[in-house]
Amino acid sequence: MKDQKIQGPSVATTLFLSWFYTGKVPKAPGTMGSLATLPLIYLLHYININIYSLLALIVVLYIFSVIVTEKVQQKFGLHDPQWIVIDEVIGMLLTWSFVMSVDFPTLFLVFAVFRFFDIIKIWPASYFDRLHHGMGTITDDVISGIYAGLVVKIATHYLA
Repeated sequence: MKDQKIQGPSVATTLFLSWFYTGKVPKAPGTMGSLATLPLIYLLHYININIYSLLALIVVLYIFSVIVTEKVQQKFGLHDPQWIVIDEVIGMLLTWSFVMSVDFPTLFLVFAVFRFFDIIKIWPASYFDRLHHGMGTITDDVISGIYAGLVVKIATHYLA
């Protein structure tokens, strides 16, 4: 009997879930995935996306991410592996949706405040983070993105 090599997810799945392999960096993959979302934010701003289209994009990304993440986690016996950073992408987009500006101070706030909430995981994000399901892997960052978006919106309103 030949030795069978255990294969991981397909290249396309890995590209998507790791956000073009940024989740594969050895140190701080969530931070790298969040930073790697900034070109997408600039692109969306450049094409002048409206809030409704942005929210539709976020919903589609969320649903697809939950399904693909669940399949990968089940197939390979994983729970919220660090290399899956598509949840950071969704969280960053959701945070940005509250302000939809690309000036440096605002984008810095979007990034920093999202990372803060993603790391501390205020309830119910902490609840979803413990779920052994694709929905839990993705949803904790959605909740963190909502918290961060509210803080960024308030901060930009009062600091403007």
